[in-house]
Amino acid sequence: MPAEEGYELRGKYTKIDHPEGDDAPLRPSLEEAYRSASDSENEDVDEFDPLNYDAGTLKRKRPSRKGANEFLEPTRPRQSWARRNLVPSKFCCFLIGLFFVVLFALLGAGGFWVYKQAPKDGQSEPWYPTPKGGTVREWKESYRKASALVKQMTVVEKVNITTGTGWMMDMCVGSTGAVPRLGFPSLCLQDGPLGIRFADNITAFPAGVTVGATWNPDLMYERGQALGKEFRMKGINVMLGPSMGPLGRTPAGGRNWEGFGPDPVLQGIAAAQTIRGIQDEGVMATAKHFVGNEQEHFRQAWEWGTPNAISSNIDDRTLHELYAWPFADSIRAGAASVMCSYNQVNNSYACGNSKLLNGILKDEMGFQGFVQSDWLAQRSGVASALAGLDMSMPGDGLKWQDGKSLWGSELTKAVLNTSVPMDRLDDMVTRIVASWYQLGQDDKSKWPAPPPEGDGGPNFSSWTNEEVGKIHAGSDDETTAVVNKFIDVQGKGENAHGLLARKIAAEGTVVVLNEDEVLPLSRNGWKDPGNSKNKNHKFRVAIIGEDARENQNGVNDCPDKGCNVGTLASGWGSGAVEFPYLVSPIQALRKAFNDSTVQLTEALVEKIPSGNRGLIEDQDLCIVFINSDSGEGYIETDSIQGDRKNLRSQRGGDYLAKDAGDNCGKGQGSTIVVIHSVGPTLVENWINSTTIKGVIMAHLPGQESGNAIVDILFGDINPSGRLPYTVGKSEEDYGPSYEILTKAFNAKNLVAPQQNFTEGLYIDYRHFDKFNITPRYEFGFGLSYTKWHLSSLMIQQKAGRDLFAAPRPAPGAIAPSYSKDVPDAKTALLPKGWRKLKKYIYPYIDSVKDVKKGKYSYPKGYSTEPHAQSPMGGDQGGNPDLYTVVANVQATLTNQGDVDGHAVVQMYVSYPEGYKDDETGELIDFPVRVLRGFKKVWVAGGSKRAMVNLPLTRKDLSYWCTRRQIWVLPDKGYFNVELGFSSRDLQVKGQFPIV
Repeated sequence: MPAEEGYELRGKYTKIDHPEGDDAPLRPSLEEAYRSASDSENEDVDEFDPLNYDAGTLKRKRPSRKGANEFLEPTRPRQSWARRNLVPSKFCCFLIGLFFVVLFALLGAGGFWVYKQAPKDGQSEPWYPTPKGGTVREWKESYRKASALVKQMTVVEKVNITTGTGWMMDMCVGSTGAVPRLGFPSLCLQDGPLGIRFADNITAFPAGVTVGATWNPDLMYERGQALGKEFRMKGINVMLGPSMGPLGRTPAGGRNWEGFGPDPVLQGIAAAQTIRGIQDEGVMATAKHFVGNEQEHFRQAWEWGTPNAISSNIDDRTLHELYAWPFADSIRAGAASVMCSYNQVNNSYACGNSKLLNGILKDEMGFQGFVQSDWLAQRSGVASALAGLDMSMPGDGLKWQDGKSLWGSELTKAVLNTSVPMDRLDDMVTRIVASWYQLGQDDKSKWPAPPPEGDGGPNFSSWTNEEVGKIHAGSDDETTAVVNKFIDVQGKGENAHGLLARKIAAEGTVVVLNEDEVLPLSRNGWKDPGNSKNKNHKFRVAIIGEDARENQNGVNDCPDKGCNVGTLASGWGSGAVEFPYLVSPIQALRKAFNDSTVQLTEALVEKIPSGNRGLIEDQDLCIVFINSDSGEGYIETDSIQGDRKNLRSQRGGDYLAKDAGDNCGKGQGSTIVVIHSVGPTLVENWINSTTIKGVIMAHLPGQESGNAIVDILFGDINPSGRLPYTVGKSEEDYGPSYEILTKAFNAKNLVAPQQNFTEGLYIDYRHFDKFNITPRYEFGFGLSYTKWHLSSLMIQQKAGRDLFAAPRPAPGAIAPSYSKDVPDAKTALLPKGWRKLKKYIYPYIDSVKDVKKGKYSYPKGYSTEPHAQSPMGGDQGGNPDLYTVVANVQATLTNQGDVDGHAVVQMYVSYPEGYKDDETGELIDFPVRVLRGFKKVWVAGGSKRAMVNLPLTRKDLSYWCTRRQIWVLPDKGYFNVELGFSSRDLQVKGQFPIV
């Protein structure tokens, strides 16, 4: 199309004259990367982590940089060949280089014996071709509209929608190309799970682990809806969250905090409720990371110096019953997008694993939306398209910001030379466009057109805090515009999102110890001011620990929260945001105590100085704040490289807690320890100290941290948080799943790091139960300021249960069909008069000669013949009969105390003991008990009661049969059902027979 017709596949912004060379400043975390990338076109970007903005490092940010003078070397005279090549230093370099060449040659040639354990084509079975979208009734109208639009598109327009424009090329962390002539915009994709990354005037909500600890589906939905509203008001089409992978296999996993806990049902309910909330505001939610990304070490190729990413080797039953379960719940909730993960699964990259994407996600789970890659997780071009990937993010290829996309023009060529069938490309783009329609983003009243037609699109820039900045910050384009409009999306008055954030943070705070009813505290200090011994002095309170205060350099001092300084309210990485404000615990406590009756002492340090023992010894109450941090693998802080080294507190926390526990009030005081943490934190080093009376797990509370902890400490809110994980007494208590794989290679492993999930179903409380290990605090545990009781269990069975689910239903709609004709390659040529921006990703080809036909080496098992469908498919989330209620469980909940509050009633199921497969006689191994539902119920104090009803579905009672490849409902014996307040506090029990 002629250039003069304005056929642009980039976003359009109002141009502002800007002095040449006067660059608008980038965000601090991005400036060094931009400078380095701009200075050298041929920089070997494999030498640094794709998400590490300090370019030139191998995998992590470094705090120090060379001074300018270190680079000012005097010019040296040209030396002779002998001196240049035979001096020891250069000769050594030559030998080193030769060594690595030989090493990689040996790895390549000798790989055959390694592949005996890890086959070259992976260990996941091939599943081709990709199932078409548009077969579900709820999406029928959206696919009809999408089909009508896609039929008008050229090949390059279709490719443009499926491929990101490149890192830092547009306003968002991910942006697709647009089709302006048809009114389809560039889609803005933005992190993250707890708020809008790289944006101003937003809410920093509590993290996923805190939300999981609320056990409150209503709050999960409300948080999702508030997030959706903020993303929509910032002009973001796709929110990169919620996270349900990692599930939390290892308690030390660096990004566990982004999700909701290591149980598939808790994780699934929280994810589904979050997605419903987000999408009710018209924003596409992304269920991530699919699947098996359970540690940060070796998650990406080359990030840790390894040529391949780690392989998470998961058996089929474990995959279905644990790691894929919350994704099925998310798809059933209507998720528009799923993000595939960096790692390999069974030695096949997740974003190119046809069994995962085609077989499980799109066929068995009936996923109708689009699959996007994690940023640079795509490791192949044609193969990933055939395996079911629909969108490449951020568009760059195997190297970061190199302008050499695996798709873009390469996908155009692959379609034109028929390596990628036209109907695969059509399905890819139709899935994306249908998702856009499904969320109502064609509604111009809510989603205005971008400039110059309207004022829609993203109204912020991820790359600068300034009002004016470059439109394409990562390219050589100097054009600037107003890129930050500073829209306040935090809500106001009663609808202020800060109020919701405070409520979630408080409900996600778990009291696990309350001896002598030390809690709740009195604002006046003494709980019994009439006691004569209390009249001599004010009540003396010491607030101890650096975690009680804010970072003295500012709450957003460290990019992506990549340091543990001051109070911990968020983990680090792409899932973190910049705080609009942060209420520290000390700020809130200063206001909470009555200074006329309370003497407040502050020791906001990592260690009490030896000469100031009175800070602890001359106190009636010591409140100690400690923490444990982790995050994404591209940042290292305090020698922690993403994953935690252990489960203990950090920065001297155990020492502080032990010191106060032994010495508060010279052994006569009371000590309360508050732990801000990304996950399970061991307390054994100090829990038995004399004065330890209270312990509170406050998790990652977000911007309202201080206010939320005050609400719990003083009883303004009756604590109702429950642990979304198990706290053991040692790391070894967690079994083999505790170990983070930190050694990439051994004699049997030279191709990729191998992480074998040999524990199967037995992680967290399932492991503790199986091996009868007594935890310090069990899964689901938490204390209240009142007393709860359960009684009168009733189980009502539903009739008509069979061993197998009903047959897969007929499609609820017919997938769109398109012409399979391949267009003339000339239609894909770059328009005349165009200037390509440096490193920007385009769909055009330079010459028709680029389209070379030949025999393409397809992945093993590839076929265009229809694959046999899974009997477990047929709708979003799977076969609808899996969600048929087969029993209802009812009990009476009584608040036996005087304080109103919420109780979390948890339902656990035990499968028939000694059950054997009716065909093979194989004994089926089941966990001791599994969580299958929960309900959070408000009951007034004074022996008031409420009825609790919990349904059990066919899937809840089934197990995945690998041999049959279906969910099987045991047909012999009894199911045991237990209701209680934790996995080990089960107050009422019942059973019902198999009918």
